[in-house]
Amino acid sequence: MSTSWDSEDSFWKRTALYSAIAVAVVAAGGAIYYFEFMKKPAPPVAPPAVQAPAQAAPEPEKEHHPIASQPDKPLPKLNESDPEVGGALAGVFGKGPIEQMLVPEMVIRHIVVTVDNLPRNKVAEQMRPLKSLGGETVVVTSGDSTLLSTENAARYAAVMKLVQTADIKQLGSLYIRYYPLFQQSYEDLGYPGQYFNDRLVEVIDHLLQTPDIRGPIPLKQGKVFYEYADPALEARSAGQKLLLRMGPQNEATIKAKLKELRVYVTTSQDPPAEAAAPAAPGDAAAPAASGDAAAPAVKPDSVPEAAPAPK
Repeated sequence: MSTSWDSEDSFWKRTALYSAIAVAVVAAGGAIYYFEFMKKPAPPVAPPAVQAPAQAAPEPEKEHHPIASQPDKPLPKLNESDPEVGGALAGVFGKGPIEQMLVPEMVIRHIVVTVDNLPRNKVAEQMRPLKSLGGETVVVTSGDSTLLSTENAARYAAVMKLVQTADIKQLGSLYIRYYPLFQQSYEDLGYPGQYFNDRLVEVIDHLLQTPDIRGPIPLKQGKVFYEYADPALEARSAGQKLLLRMGPQNEATIKAKLKELRVYVTTSQDPPAEAAAPAAPGDAAAPAASGDAAAPAVKPDSVPEAAPAPK
């Protein structure tokens, strides 16, 4: 006797039932997936971390060396100060040497411009406070080799005599007395609100870093003057190259005087004894005379000239 499962009718019924069950399972699974996963809000995505910009290290605070100038009598106007300042310098160095070597016009302005230019590549020739030495650089040539002669140092004998006999206390006192005029000249040069004495100390420190070179220094012929054959020496400032041209002994003497002067202009005290020994070669007063018309000032490196070279 046939069962209902063997009949064709039962077969289609079972097929329909199984299909309905399968569809129901798939639909239920789809509904579960949709409501459990698709409808749930996506978890918040953390925004990418934003790194704070790196802060530059603060620049070291610049040394400040104010000068408290209290003249015992009124100062002349800057553009009328040459006779008085020239006489004061003659009292320190002697009348003869000052008349022989000092450019008598715009004395303070020339000093300020030259001091400011010494750490630079060029020094304005027409603004130097001292007259030209004259003469040519003394060299020794052998074949293709050119050396700075040790005899070149003798060209600076007159200047070195003044340096060696200079009383730094007298010179420093003169500088402090006339400091308001130095300050006014520096501001006229294009540095309002800045202190000339700070610049002077900075330049002294720069010159003291001039290397002590023993032995002959090789040179090469430049377009106009001799140049140092060593690119590292030729790249140095006008002031440092001048000290190198003067020879190691003269350089040591000048450095010793610069150390003395630095002590005086930063403390207004006499330099210690050790500062005077030659090294082994190896808020400022207000500008005076507000009605003083400023003479044309030469700003740093504004004067075209041949590149400084050994003379």
